[in-house]
Amino acid sequence: QVQLVESGGGLVQAGGSLRLSCAASGGFFERDALAWFRHGPGKEHEFVAIISSDGATTYYADSVKGRFTISRDNDKSTGYLQMNSLKPEDTDVYSCAVDRNPWSSYQSPRYDYWGQGTQVTVSS
Repeated sequence: QVQLVESGGGLVQAGGSLRLSCAASGGFFERDALAWFRHGPGKEHEFVAIISSDGATTYYADSVKGRFTISRDNDKSTGYLQMNSLKPEDTDVYSCAVDRNPWSSYQSPRYDYWGQGTQVTVSS
C-alpha cells in the first residue's frame, strides 16, 4: 500500500515562497508519475503540476507556470513543489498524488494514491 505524506505548507505573505515535500512509502516510487493538485472547501481538485517517473518531463497549469517548479528525488522517494511569487489566490490545500504509470494527465481520477494534503495560506 502506497502512502504519501505532504509537508512544508504554512502562512506566507504575497510574493513569498514555500517548498512542499511529498514523502512516499510502500511502493515503487521511481516507476510512478507524480502530480500536485490543490483544492479549497467544497471545490474539486485543481491540477497544478506533474512530473514523469524519471523526472525528465514536467507540465504545469497556466496559473502557476513560471512561478512553481516540480521536482523529485527517486533515491529519497520524495517529490517537491517549489512555489515562488505566491499570490493570495494560491491559498488552498495542496495534495500530491501518484499514478502507477511513468506519465499521467491533469485529470485527478487517473491517480491511484493521494496524500492528506498540506495547507498553504498566502496573505495580501
